[in-house]
Amino acid sequence: MTKIDAATRTPNQYPIDVRVRSHVFACDASVEAGGADSAPGPHDLFDSALAACKAITAMWYAKRHAIPLERAVAHVESDAADERAGVYRMHVRVALIGPLTAEQHAQVQTAIARCPIHKLMTTADVQID
Repeated sequence: MTKIDAATRTPNQYPIDVRVRSHVFACDASVEAGGADSAPGPHDLFDSALAACKAITAMWYAKRHAIPLERAVAHVESDAADERAGVYRMHVRVALIGPLTAEQHAQVQTAIARCPIHKLMTTADVQID
């Protein structure tokens, strides 16, 4: 089980310190939401999880199958305009850099489409207590 703690830094302010194992990073609300935008917000971290998972999945798959992938660059754009109606749109592109054949490129793209966070966001029954 993963344990993550998030705590405000200063009374009556938004900036948060998030602790994951030995890692600490900041989170803040946007200026529009009343924060200082001193760090990514929760939606940014949600979107970042998908981008990071896509890139890590690409590298993991390539290493496991001896595919000469040098770098994976994931780009996520989100649209929260209809979030209150239950729709959150994300557009993802992943560039694969290295001397891959067309077949290897297709294999890695197939793996990327099945990354764990993508599955979690789209098919899992997430239960929050």
